[in-house]
Amino acid sequence: MMSQRITRKGGRLSRRRSIPASATPAGHLKRFGARVLDDLRHDPYQPRGKYAAPTHCAICGAVYERGSWRWGEAAPGSHAETCPACKRTQDRMPAGRLTLAGPYAALHKRELVQVARGQERMERAEHALHRIMTINEQADAVDITTTDVHLPRRIGEAVKRSHDGELTIDFGKDAYEIRVRWER
Repeated sequence: MMSQRITRKGGRLSRRRSIPASATPAGHLKRFGARVLDDLRHDPYQPRGKYAAPTHCAICGAVYERGSWRWGEAAPGSHAETCPACKRTQDRMPAGRLTLAGPYAALHKRELVQVARGQERMERAEHALHRIMTINEQADAVDITTTDVHLPRRIGEAVKRSHDGELTIDFGKDAYEIRVRWER
């Protein structure tokens, strides 16, 4: 039995059809646990096809070449597009959220933000779409949003290595998102 669900994400409607795993013949569709997803794209901000070569981001200057976004010089006559990271930033739709909380975080915000920025620099040098969107400092916590699902986990693990504490990682069940919480 097939069911269809329409959800609103970032001002757009996305349609996802789910099929119970027991009703799906083996080898026909990709399985994720007990669910079968009909869409091979997991990130709604990734295009269905490929960008025309050469392409550069009109906002950040990243260049799309050989199937991925990299930092570099745009070729003369390249197409101007907006990269997925800049689209997420414009729509204010982060893929990852990291919360650094607790009494220790309240006293050491500056050091924790430095660790986060250092991890972003290392990650961004190799992956142009892995960026921090916002850093919101509150009285007893620091909230960081990112454009991808890998950076919050790496920042959280780096903070745990350098400052100890408790790290919790939750992946979104049906969405392309991650929530990481570090507390001490």
